[in-house]
Order: sequence, then structure tokens, then C-alpha cells
Amino acid sequence: MTTLPPELVVLDIAGTTVDEGQHVYRVLGETAKAHGANPTEADIARWHGSAKHEALKALLTTADGTPPSAELLATAIAGFRSRLAAAYTEHPPRPLPGVPRALAALRSAGIRVALNTGFDHDIADSMLNALGWQGDSVVDAVICGTDVPTGRPAPFMIFRAMEQLGVTDVARVLVAGDTPRDLEAGANAGAGFVVGVLTGASDADELGAHPHTHLLPSVADLPAFFGIDAVAVSPS
Repeated sequence: MTTLPPELVVLDIAGTTVDEGQHVYRVLGETAKAHGANPTEADIARWHGSAKHEALKALLTTADGTPPSAELLATAIAGFRSRLAAAYTEHPPRPLPGVPRALAALRSAGIRVALNTGFDHDIADSMLNALGWQGDSVVDAVICGTDVPTGRPAPFMIFRAMEQLGVTDVARVLVAGDTPRDLEAGANAGAGFVVGVLTGASDADELGAHPHTHLLPSVADLPAFFGIDAVAVSPS
């Protein structure tokens, strides 16, 4: 029995389609510490897959529940961007193996592809430009956490991708990512496919404890899952 392919695939960036060395989480912790917080690795891990401005706000909230001032938060966000840009200059992100060919195969089969990320557009655009993924050469849309009222696990980035690309049936949407928040967002959206991939921050045990329809080794395995030939397709 052939599984009916989705109309839209919504994919996380860091750890799902792009190998960025997990510098984002190191930099997140460094930034929080530079502005008076003292997060543990577990504190940082709780924000895997989140919108980074939301993560910084939470990490800089004091033990008595006092949130950071608007000025402190803006300074911290600017510092995060600067530190991450420096990290990516020293260690440039690169596509995960097989992913460009898989994205090309999905699009050749008429499936629209959107990226969604907790990064803001400055960071996301810089990363994608460095990869040569400008415009619609590789994907059809890029949705950032700053585009919606609330980031993951809220489903709003998925809905924004559907709206932007004219997809109305959430049952024909596939959401994939490497963190529990990716899976929670997909489940909250009611996506027909909620796929955890094992190329990033979380292993099968962690992802398997959260709502999902499938766990796959990589986004590179998606075309074969739907019977699409990726070998014959040349990536952009």
C-alpha cells in the first residue's frame, strides 16, 4: 500500500536540514551568562527548537519570576546574533548529507517545501545565503519564530507556511524536526505526518516519548518513504 504523499513538507533548519554544529545552543548559554543568568545544560536543553528570543527571555527571567527589561532583552538578542554570526563564520553550516537531493526530489514530485526555525530572519537568511539556498532555489518558503505571535510548540509557524503556500488541508502536511518541540508543534497543528529525525539534538528515545507518526534517520529518507526517486534528481 502506497502512502499518499503530503502537499507540503515543513522542516526545521538546524539539526534537521542543516548541520550547524549545535553552536546555537552553546551561544544561547553563553549569551544568557553574559547577561547575568547561570543556566545549566538542562536549562538550555529545554529550549531546543524554540524561538530564540523566547528562550532568552525565559533564561533571563529571575528565580522570583521577574522577566528581563525590554532594554536588557534587546541587548541580549543583539549579543546572541553577534556571537552566533561569529561562530558561523568560523564554522560555516553545511547541508546535512543527502538533504539537498531530497528537497529537490520532493519539489520535483510537486510537494511544496517550507523551512521553519526559531532563528529570526537575519540569522536564517544569512545561513541560507551562505549555503546557496537563496530565494526559491531550494525551498518554497522560510518561516521564522519572529513571524508569528508564539514559537514552537505552538503550531503557528506551520499554519503560516500553509497560508503562504496555499495549502488548506493540514492532513496533507508533513512536519519534521530533530527536537521534541518540533514534534509538539506538528501534533498541535494536527499535521498528518509528524516525523522525528535523528540528525540533531535528540535521540530516538527522547523523540519517541513525544507525539509522532514516524521516526526516520534523516530528512534524506523522506523521498524513499513516499516512493519518490531521489537518485535521478540533481540538487540545486
